[in-house]
Amino acid sequence: MDNTTSLTTHNSQLTLVECPRDAMQGWPHFIPTQQKIQYLNALLKVGFTTLDFGSFVSPKAIPQMADTKEVLAKLDLTETKLLAIVANTRGAEEAVMFDAVSYLGFPFSISPTFQIRNTNSSMEESVQRVEAIQELCIKNNKQLVLYLSMGFGNPYGDAYNAEILLHWADEMARKEIKILSLADTVGLATTEQVSFALETLIPQYPEVSIGVHLHSTPVAWKTKLDAALRAGCTRLDGALKGIGGCPMAQDELVGNMDSALMIPYLREKGFLKELNEDALQESLRIANEIFV
Repeated sequence: MDNTTSLTTHNSQLTLVECPRDAMQGWPHFIPTQQKIQYLNALLKVGFTTLDFGSFVSPKAIPQMADTKEVLAKLDLTETKLLAIVANTRGAEEAVMFDAVSYLGFPFSISPTFQIRNTNSSMEESVQRVEAIQELCIKNNKQLVLYLSMGFGNPYGDAYNAEILLHWADEMARKEIKILSLADTVGLATTEQVSFALETLIPQYPEVSIGVHLHSTPVAWKTKLDAALRAGCTRLDGALKGIGGCPMAQDELVGNMDSALMIPYLREKGFLKELNEDALQESLRIANEIFV
């Protein structure tokens, strides 16, 4: 049996997460609410498993996401599940009130500097937030997606090695969080790092979905994606046109992995079910109008 066939069998339940929120949040000018609604409704028709559509965070911190509630009210819901990012308990309390939101995403940085920059909280405070948000999710029939931000290194000089990542993954799994996403927030990950982390964690925590949120230059995306697939990863994040990055991270953002490149590659390798090609092309058309 060749590698591709073996991988296809292992990845029969691939979760493809499209992240327009990540693409939009750092965009230099405000995207009109109606244009966001148009874009998200087009993406909802494509057939992605999950849409990371918005965030319940301070409008002062992320002005682009100030209209998330207004946008949510105008979405044409499909089988694609909605994920919203929250940075604290207040945001989580708001998000869980919406039936349309299935997942709450919390960015837990394994870099103390970035945790302060991104959520204005220390590591200790952030652990407490994770526990409170997990409790809210359980009570309100939501699922917490825990992003291990700066999961493959950081630009601040904070201590980093693979053991730190594995330690925090273990801590979160012990809190019975069922979805962990290893986030390459500023595009530092090597293929070796991706392989080692996933090959270590996936067998160790079979009850947890271990995904990757990889940022990448257009040159490096395929080798990183291949590393994740070969390690048995079944949860992949991307964003059309490769736009995105956390505006709290650094001045020069490394974009998301481009799902317009990922989709044909995953289809060619036999990982991906058929998507609505017309809706995908319409989404790309709108993305080309927004991100100029």
